[in-house]
Amino acid sequence: MILYQSAILLVLIFFFAMLLWNLGSFRSIRVVSTTPSGKEAPLVSVLVPARNEAHRITPCAASLLRQNYPNYEVLILDDNSEDGTAQVLEDLGYRHGEEGCFRILTGEPLPPGWTGKGWACHQLARAATAAQGEYLLFLDADTEQTPEMLASAIALARESGADLLSAWPYLKAGSWSEKLVLPMIHLSLVFYPHALWQRLQRTPSRIAALPRSIRRGFGAANGQFLLFRREAYEKIGGHAAQKGHLVEDVALGRAIANRAGEGMRLINCDGTPIANVRMYTCFAEVWEGFTKNIRAAFEGSVGLYIGTGVMMTAVFFLPFVWIWLLEGAAFRLVAAQIGLIYLIRTVLMFRFRTPWLGTLLHPVGQFLCTTIALNSWRKSVGPGVTWKGRLYEVIHPE
Repeated sequence: MILYQSAILLVLIFFFAMLLWNLGSFRSIRVVSTTPSGKEAPLVSVLVPARNEAHRITPCAASLLRQNYPNYEVLILDDNSEDGTAQVLEDLGYRHGEEGCFRILTGEPLPPGWTGKGWACHQLARAATAAQGEYLLFLDADTEQTPEMLASAIALARESGADLLSAWPYLKAGSWSEKLVLPMIHLSLVFYPHALWQRLQRTPSRIAALPRSIRRGFGAANGQFLLFRREAYEKIGGHAAQKGHLVEDVALGRAIANRAGEGMRLINCDGTPIANVRMYTCFAEVWEGFTKNIRAAFEGSVGLYIGTGVMMTAVFFLPFVWIWLLEGAAFRLVAAQIGLIYLIRTVLMFRFRTPWLGTLLHPVGQFLCTTIALNSWRKSVGPGVTWKGRLYEVIHPE
């Protein structure tokens, strides 16, 4: 038991060091308050898929009307909504048709083999100003942008040479389940080698020498905010190449990472200064959303999925059980583990301004995440997962 608890403590020390290293390279988007012009303002097509979003699309659609950027268009695709989404957009000033900078597109029926969001994004990219737009920005309908968003994101994309700039907006949380579960997303920074990936991208030849599975493993992206250089998006086949993937953002990030040896660049950054998002509004939505995503994100890697689950349980949950069962030296080791867990969560709380309740009740949040992950596995090997009223079979590409 002493050896086991010592090993867990060493793992936590390593994770804390990894977190500090990663945070040092996880750039926060610098807000550009001046209006760019000329070559500093390439045409951007802002693309928003929307299915039954009438109750929450207004902040996103309205914020895109007031960008301090001179050269952009906004296309919002109404994906067979049944709740009046298109009418909400019309009331804001968006119009149907092929002309104008703020347009509503009517989605085509979902073909076999496609996910709804992937098909919607494919249609949007196809409709974007064809030969002229240099950038494609895919946003989720539940995001809200500051007026400086476009100017700031384009400035960082051009400065960093990003083929895909994926920003992580500020996570808004209202219900207890959001406050407990959503901040766990940031915990990925303790084991995803973000800082190492940034260093590797400086020398593409080193990445080219890595096995394909390792290159893809560095791929991470957030579908709430994906800014592609159009040429790169087309080279990787766009959403069409990932048409059956339930976590298309991760798949697209991996596609870019896989070609980093050719010079493509994947940049993840902190988007909290320019955007926020309310992903879910209640426990039912949290349960359904993460059930859809968790197993699919691991694709065909069953061992990695199970190993990650075991590791998260052993390192971030069981210390809160052991603390009631052990005495002496083992007790002190577990107490040190819990102290490190709370230190990690506190650093993340202040860095990303997440609710204090999620930090305080960390073991409850971790337990909920483990339960959702088990449900995701159950659904993926059974009838499939549901999202936006559609049932999807979980496909695990290798």
